[in-house]
Amino acid sequence: MNQTPLLDVRDLTKYFTVRGGFLGRGRKRVRALDHVSLTIYPRETLGVVGESGCGKTTLGRTIVRLLEPDEGHIFFEGTDIARLSRRQLRAFRPHMQIVFQNPYSSFDPRFSVLESIAEPLRTHTDLRGDALVDRARELLERAGMPGEILFRYPHEFSGGQLQRLAIARALALNPKFIVLDEPTSALDVSVQAQIINLLQ
Repeated sequence: MNQTPLLDVRDLTKYFTVRGGFLGRGRKRVRALDHVSLTIYPRETLGVVGESGCGKTTLGRTIVRLLEPDEGHIFFEGTDIARLSRRQLRAFRPHMQIVFQNPYSSFDPRFSVLESIAEPLRTHTDLRGDALVDRARELLERAGMPGEILFRYPHEFSGGQLQRLAIARALALNPKFIVLDEPTSALDVSVQAQIINLLQ
């Protein structure tokens, strides 16, 4: 394939320090990611399969730098974002998004739907006022949700509805790359099908 990779991960390694021993006084390092390498091209989908606890979530969070890698490289459109400072990384944030496994913990309960979706738009775009509200409504409709829910709060929605809202928020900045951390695993089978259809 002659195309330039969108994402090229090389030898990515992540350690966690855990307590152990008598009364939890000892500490040991656990390797959650062990020299993982993968390549993803534009418009390509990659599924990572493994048993619970094998590091799938850690991999996704480390790729988008929600967790810091201990070793390895993460090339996004040719730039090694593993070497960027938090300030430098901000320019890449709009292009890389993540949808978490648990929709109930994905939203601040104090924020309305509008506030949750508007947050990345306010941070990374010039949209304000009516233009911001219109963009939020458009995203909701793309996710199969009515625009009039903008002023409701997370506790008013089911798990499937919250996951749709999480996807709408992830799409807000037209990202080039999205990590989907088992976005249907906590949902009923009928709702799983709806979410999969939405993502396609």
